[in-house]
Amino acid sequence: MDVTIFFARFLGGFFLIFGILFIVTRQLGRTIEMTDDKAFVISTGYITLLMGLVTVILHNVWVADWRVVITLLGWFTLIKGIMKVGFPEHIHKQAQRFRKKQALSTVVLMLLGAWLIWMSFV
Repeated sequence: MDVTIFFARFLGGFFLIFGILFIVTRQLGRTIEMTDDKAFVISTGYITLLMGLVTVILHNVWVADWRVVITLLGWFTLIKGIMKVGFPEHIHKQAQRFRKKQALSTVVLMLLGAWLIWMSFV
């Protein structure tokens, strides 16, 4: 399987599943509250950093088509992981601002996931 297709299906499925879970369980609000705990933010930061680094190493494709979205997601994930590990208090402040937009963000997350899955089969 092509790396692009793998990441499109992996990230697409990940986004769809988490979007549905956020709607059904209202977990996103609880996750935002958990950013008060620096240890939680840093530990999830290592996972985020690793996911971003793997994506950037395996899929650093800068082309003028849909595949660049996966590359951008990889870079954003890597930067987010670095921020979570190095600056957890900044992540907490960001999460508090994000709280007001969580419903919209969940819908965008699910639409992005569905689009990535769609593109992986086209």
